[in-house]
Amino acid sequence: MGAVTSTFIAGVELSKKGLGRPIGSLTQLQTIRLGKRYEDRSPLIKDFVPLAPVESLVFGGWDLFPDDMHEAAKKAGVLDREQLEPVRRELAAIKPMPAVADPAYLRNLKPVHSKKGASKWELARQVIADIESFRRKTGCERLVMLWCGSTEILPNRAPCHESIEAFEQGLKDNDPAIPPSMIYAYAAISLGIPYGNGAPNLSADIPALVELAEKTGAPIAGKDFKTGQTLMKTTIAPMLKARMLGLTGWYSTNILGNRDGEVLDDPGSFKTKEKSKMSVLDTILEPKRYPELYGKFHHKVRIDYYPPRGDAKEGWDNIDIRGWMNMPMQIKINFLCRDSILAAPIALDLVLFLDLAKRGGMKGIQEWLSFYFKSPQCREDLQPEHDIFIQHLKLKNTLRLLMGEEVLDHSGLDYYDPERGTPTPAPAPRPKAAKGKKTLAATR
Repeated sequence: MGAVTSTFIAGVELSKKGLGRPIGSLTQLQTIRLGKRYEDRSPLIKDFVPLAPVESLVFGGWDLFPDDMHEAAKKAGVLDREQLEPVRRELAAIKPMPAVADPAYLRNLKPVHSKKGASKWELARQVIADIESFRRKTGCERLVMLWCGSTEILPNRAPCHESIEAFEQGLKDNDPAIPPSMIYAYAAISLGIPYGNGAPNLSADIPALVELAEKTGAPIAGKDFKTGQTLMKTTIAPMLKARMLGLTGWYSTNILGNRDGEVLDDPGSFKTKEKSKMSVLDTILEPKRYPELYGKFHHKVRIDYYPPRGDAKEGWDNIDIRGWMNMPMQIKINFLCRDSILAAPIALDLVLFLDLAKRGGMKGIQEWLSFYFKSPQCREDLQPEHDIFIQHLKLKNTLRLLMGEEVLDHSGLDYYDPERGTPTPAPAPRPKAAKGKKTLAATR
């Protein structure tokens, strides 16, 4: 419940009071085109799909530190104190429950607010009890869990990851291949609660928890919120491929100073993040299919912890490309962003879309939410889709399908054939979601 979560929750509470705009949120601000262009039907997504209203969200969660949400937001320093003042009471009322800690997976943080248990099984039961207690205290009808915690050292795939039975036995045996994020994922999924993973941790991305999600009807999605540099990478790389411009090298470096930067200063945690950041180019550019253009490019990623920056991250990219007659060119990007400001609207959208998926009977991996992740979870026999424009179309087409609308393919053949181009009447408007119902966004 650090920088990302405190920024997300503070923003939601400010939005409820009409004191801030949820800029960056598709669910709140973006429209969705329905039918043909000449029909001129483009409602807001929140008016088209029966999402839970933002006013219904209440929050709870866990942290390795005991600070209440107002104190955590002040320490994070993303929103200034004057912005936080109107929601001081709401934030101060949110006090974290003790977290599951394992120093083997998070070396650079020293927890002072953690659970005690004889086994990981016992810790999982404590998390489940926390969830049920929160449900009773708040009267929530539905729950969603998001992991907004730190980047863990990535474990190797182990036998305990392969089936539900093996995983539960691993919890009882204190198997070292089960990190804290998997314990939270297991707790949520075993209760049928949707689970989203905002870090590059394996978390729910193992056969055992995918199997459990199918069994309990829990939608799951991940991994790693797509915020700064990878957002740029998944935008620029599709352009290079669309124009058949060659790539010689892509050098990326990040400077950041928040708790995320402190955690990533550990080589083990950095290796997890590096894998997430570096996976996108090969998938988008398809070097095996276009070996002359993308078969031998050099890709380098660095992350430097620099405390003075706080949450104001800087991502710098130098991209060496080739054009006509193999002539060299360069693209340089200097993205001075705020990590939690970009992550907060992702958290809001995922809460609402995962809740929608649960209500719609969609269980298991929700690949249509890949738009929000650096390393999207998908079926093991498939490669994830990283092209942000394909991801965006897939997300909106899934919403169209859920609501019985025609998917959009932009073929446009009917515009060249008068018989196909006859305008069709718009369908009757659909009812909005019921007001006043509570939904929980439980964040780590």
